[in-house]
Parts: sequence; C-alpha cells; structure tokens
Amino acid sequence: MESERTSAHGNTNVGFSQSTDDDPLIDGPFLSEDALESSIKKEFEKLPTNWAVGILTFLHMVYVVLCIVITVFCWVSDEHTAQCNAALQGIDSKTVVLLGKVALWVLVFIYDRFVQHHHSAVRRRGYLDFYRMTRGIKNLPLLVHSAGNAAILTVIAPSSLLDAKVKNLSVYLLLAIICLELLLSVICLLRYSVHVVKFNSKKPHPDINEEERSHGCSTDVHAETGFRDGSSLEELVEKQADLIDYLKQHNSHLSKRILSLTGQQIRD
Repeated sequence: MESERTSAHGNTNVGFSQSTDDDPLIDGPFLSEDALESSIKKEFEKLPTNWAVGILTFLHMVYVVLCIVITVFCWVSDEHTAQCNAALQGIDSKTVVLLGKVALWVLVFIYDRFVQHHHSAVRRRGYLDFYRMTRGIKNLPLLVHSAGNAAILTVIAPSSLLDAKVKNLSVYLLLAIICLELLLSVICLLRYSVHVVKFNSKKPHPDINEEERSHGCSTDVHAETGFRDGSSLEELVEKQADLIDYLKQHNSHLSKRILSLTGQQIRD
C-alpha cells in the first residue's frame, strides 16, 4: 500500500515536471517585476507651453503699444511728421501697423501649431479629460486674432468714407479693435495658462489609471462606466474611442518593451 502511494506520488511529480518542461512559457526567461513596472509606469512629462504663452502675450503688448505710439504721433498729429518719416524710413505709418498685424498673426499661428502638437502628445499619453477640457480654449487666441484681422479690413477698406464723416474715425476704430483684441487674447491665454499650471502641478496619472485607483478606493457599489440619463451620448462615445486608441498604443508599446527585455535576458 505504501509503495503504491509512493509510486503515485512519484508519477505525479514526474507528470508535473514533464508538463513544466513541455510548457514553452515556463521554459522561457522570466522577466523581473521591476522591469515590467518601469515599462508600464512612465515618468510624468510636464506640458511645456506656458513659456510660449508668456512670449506671445509680451509680443502682443509690445505691438499694441507701438501701434498707439505710431497712431498718436504719426497718424493723428502732424507735429512730428518729419521725425516719424525719419524713424519709419519713409514707410507710411498705416502700412507699418498693418504689416505688424500680419506678423503678429503669423506668430499666433505658429503658437497654435506648437500648442496643438504638445496637446496631441498629451492625448497619446492618456490624459484624455485634460485634452478635451482645453480643446476649445487653446484655439481661442487664433480665432480672436483672425476675427480681429477681419474687423481691421472692414475698417480700413472704407476708411476714406469714415474719415469724411468724422475726422480720423477709422484710426480710432482701428485702435479700438487692436486694444479689444489684446484684452480678449490675454484673457484666453491666462485661462489656458491656469489649466496648464494646475495640470503640471498635479502630475496626474493617465485617465485609465486614475479611474482604476478611484474605483479601487471607492466603496460605492454602483460605480460603473456607461451611459446615464442626462449625460451626452456623443461625449461618451468620443471618450470611449479616445480610451480605446490610447489602450491600443499602450499595449503596443508594452509588447515591444517586453520583447526587448526578453531578448536582452536571452543575450545575457
């Protein structure tokens, strides 16, 4: 009887060892837990757009100040005509203001592309809520400047008719548009900058990780992901699509990292 037990126990060990040897996953090199965690958990990358906000705001304020100076001393008043012509090298003051406005719009367009590039990177890193929250406000400066350009053209085109009714009316309207444009642009840039500062200071995990942590710590048994009354179906579908896209990219990166670590261990 004892020999049968010993034999059965020995057969079990042999069978287990055989199944272990035959399993290619177990036979392969083991990856350390630290290596996998370092692949999954990436260091937080700050959004480097605040310095661009500061530079654009400063250049915009400089342009407005120069426009006011040129308008007051070279456009409205005739007392400093000689000095203005010498300073502007014979170029008409109106031309200088309009060329400066075009150059400013080009800078705003470059800023918009720069911000869009970094926000796309933030979206790829899984910060989908922040991307959607700032999607509208980050594009407002370009819209404000484009609307300002249209308003300036509307004033400049019939400037002779406006000045015929009221002296220098087109000049005053032009200055009003430029100053209003500065005010609206600065408000939009400051609101956007506040969101970026909060995001960088908070250093959050990607949205999927934050949801897992909140659901793991929450005692609410009704916590779930899905459509509820009062919520936007379009927003829900967009959020799920963004989340699926992020998870696909994350899984692809993780698979490549695992293969790289496996190949490294085999070579070692």
